[in-house]
Amino acid sequence: MAKIWLKNIRYVYGGKRRKGAEALKGIDLVFEDGCAGALLGPSGCGKTTLLNLISGLLKPTEGKVFFNDTDVTDLSPEERNIAQLFQFPVVYDSIDVYGNLAFPLRNRKLLENEIKERVIEIAKIIGLEQFLRDNPRKLNAGQRQLLALGRGLVRKDTAIILLDEPMTQLDLHQRWFLRKELKKIQQRLNMTMIYVTHDQYEALSFAEKIVVMKDGNIVQEGTPETLYDYPNTSFVGWFIGTPGMNIYNFSIKDNMLDFNDFKINMPQNMKEILKGRTGMLQLGIRPEYVRYSKEEAKEGFFLTKLISIENMGYFKVLTLKVGDTVIKGKVLREVEINEGQETWVSITEDEVNLRIYENGVLITK
Repeated sequence: MAKIWLKNIRYVYGGKRRKGAEALKGIDLVFEDGCAGALLGPSGCGKTTLLNLISGLLKPTEGKVFFNDTDVTDLSPEERNIAQLFQFPVVYDSIDVYGNLAFPLRNRKLLENEIKERVIEIAKIIGLEQFLRDNPRKLNAGQRQLLALGRGLVRKDTAIILLDEPMTQLDLHQRWFLRKELKKIQQRLNMTMIYVTHDQYEALSFAEKIVVMKDGNIVQEGTPETLYDYPNTSFVGWFIGTPGMNIYNFSIKDNMLDFNDFKINMPQNMKEILKGRTGMLQLGIRPEYVRYSKEEAKEGFFLTKLISIENMGYFKVLTLKVGDTVIKGKVLREVEINEGQETWVSITEDEVNLRIYENGVLITK
């Protein structure tokens, strides 16, 4: 088991293709011992580079990597006692499942009775005990990933599990199965696991601590609830959520918020925090807090057109438009509403759910 501490990590590419490009720009980060963590962000944000610095596959240009209180910056992956799971699992089809799990222990010259005991123990943890004498070709894609994970877990000195987008090649059912099993294994072993993904749903459903990255920087870290309810940048608000937060540029005119295609009265609780602001101002609101009415309602509502409805099972996602502005809303599936109809919308009825950003950063006071 290990705590991971990254101190002032910078990484600059040295290869010909991207030489001099800065992939990571001064990362300070801690994952506590036993943490289920995730590095989340779009392609090219630096999350896999950061994972490879933790594993030892890469060495930072600047900064230090610590496991507990030990500086491991110059240690190889083998010396760090980590196990890493990639998009394509490392599984040997020339030997059975038992042989795959036993392979790392046989390399360490353990006695066969010790190997058998440990292999059976890990096979039960990863749910493959009934397949021990089968060829890995009989396993589905999710089970093959679990087998690859088991090859790392079977070593008793494994301190950290690193997961690099392990579900990319799986279908939806296999993703659900593997995500459920990984969470169960992490909780049972209380082992530090760091999961890299661009898929917010995978991160939100697996991790207790999520680190959102963009352009080589950490933009926010926290629990799934914190990231959803209190995004500290407009990027996080837009990136987290299905669909993400509505983000609109606005200016202040005659004590109103002017969005070009519509205006709303300035909410009372925003008057003081907006006073004297000169940067680019944005309002953010989650789709579930957009209020709508089929008929003209009270003050604060404005007219839109309902462009499309996506049925997501227990809720519907509404795409509304006023001028060139698109507004996303969410309603329960029982709500009867039709595409093409004119719809009155309010985004100020519940002011507490509005977020104001200046130059992309949340204004708090």
